[in-house]
Amino acid sequence: VQLQASGGGLVQAGGSLRLSCAASGRTFSGFAVGWFRQAPGNERESVAALSRTGGTTLYLDPVKGRFTVSRDSAKNTVYLQMNSLRPEDTAVYYCAAGARVIMSALRAPESYHYWGQGTLVTVSS
Repeated sequence: VQLQASGGGLVQAGGSLRLSCAASGRTFSGFAVGWFRQAPGNERESVAALSRTGGTTLYLDPVKGRFTVSRDSAKNTVYLQMNSLRPEDTAVYYCAAGARVIMSALRAPESYHYWGQGTLVTVSS
């Protein structure tokens, strides 16, 4: 599976962006999908995760109510809608997919086998 992330950019605080993660090589069907971010000097952290069945979504506490992860099977694309952006959301955002991610490990980067190249989100104050 090859993943292509896009949609990052520069936005003012309070603004919105929608990140996209398009898969090629096979479909997202049966894969758990995660969005991670990494700011300079910080570890990579899970921002949002969607279970293989799509029945469970997990969010990092600071983004709850502001970010939404969704999957469009017809387009083989996963999205991260980010609203009410804050300067502390500034980071490189990565999408990832994994075929055997158990529920308790949805937030763990090591659970995911396939990674996109990252897209930079910069939120100005």
